Amino acid sequence: MAGKMVKFLYLSEEDMINAGVLDMEKCVHTIDSAFKLVGQGDYIAGGPSRKQHGIKIYFPTETPFPNMPVAGPDRRFMAMVSYLGGEFNVCAVKWYGSNIENPKRGLPRSILLIVLNDPDTAEPLAVMSANLVSAMRTGAVPGVAAKYLARKDSSVLGIVGCGVINRATLKGFVAALPNAQEVVVYDIFSNKATEYCNQMTDELKGKKLTFRVASGIEEAIRNSDVISVATAGPRDPVIKTEWLKEGSLLTLSATANLEEELLLSSKIVVDDWEMHVSQKVEEDLYPNISDAEKLNLPVKYLFQLIDEGKITEKDINNLGPITIGKTPGRTNDKERIVFMAGGMPAEDAAWSHAVYKEALSKGIGQELTLWNSPHWF
Repeated sequence: MAGKMVKFLYLSEEDMINAGVLDMEKCVHTIDSAFKLVGQGDYIAGGPSRKQHGIKIYFPTETPFPNMPVAGPDRRFMAMVSYLGGEFNVCAVKWYGSNIENPKRGLPRSILLIVLNDPDTAEPLAVMSANLVSAMRTGAVPGVAAKYLARKDSSVLGIVGCGVINRATLKGFVAALPNAQEVVVYDIFSNKATEYCNQMTDELKGKKLTFRVASGIEEAIRNSDVISVATAGPRDPVIKTEWLKEGSLLTLSATANLEEELLLSSKIVVDDWEMHVSQKVEEDLYPNISDAEKLNLPVKYLFQLIDEGKITEKDINNLGPITIGKTPGRTNDKERIVFMAGGMPAEDAAWSHAVYKEALSKGIGQELTLWNSPHWF
């Protein structure tokens, strides 16, 4: 019996761009579909819990070996694995390498690759550049959150942090909020805020948005209807309760130091609480892991409140069930909501699969042969 030939599609970053990886409106729709599947339970992530964020290499703080990396800020290698059902019906892994020193070498901080596999035969379907997949799906998630959690008349958007993630997040907000009119932008480096406004004005031309650089973080948050915080650095930005107006939505794709009163007086929604619990349980098993090696996610403050008995897990809502109407999202225009996201493997599977299908339909990419016939089977 002759073995089966196996081929797969290789997609470079240029191929991904040509296949529409930067199409945010489609991305928000796709990530919305993924959250609906998560809400139904048609999704599996890694580990025995089927909920793990990823499998990570934890580097030591010291080593006698000259080539072995040591723990440091944003120094990681991680595999984020998942199965996503429904219209996707695919297994995926995002292989993630990151080093905060990379920009000095002319490289992005993170370098990512995705492999898609048939969930039945395990045949590879595609190997693709994933930096843009990851950035876009990260920006689309707050967009999906805004679709279900923001007031329908939201018009003023606050942006705190002017890196890649908030470039994508603004596009996600605009795709989900048809009444968006004004964007108030803050970064600790004012020149970055100015550059951001110029760049996003160009990229979102035709949307009739006005941009304004804020003099401080308070100005970017106060009077904004929907706010995104996505900053990087050794210190979390401090956000005071009084800055957020009635009926606002605060989304966190990175950590922020929120006043306790803000968390206790707001509705809390996360991407998938069980994923964060699984990650914390694993890290708590090994107290010798340094703080630099732990995943620094926005939900860390929720665990503190639970440990102190100030909230319970029942006070935390998941976005997936909200998207399918299983649990309520926004219930009135006065409700203040805080949404926290840590990044789910399902999002990578969904958007990479959508771009892969588009590449197939347009004949984009390079078909590579794994084997003409397996040597042993």
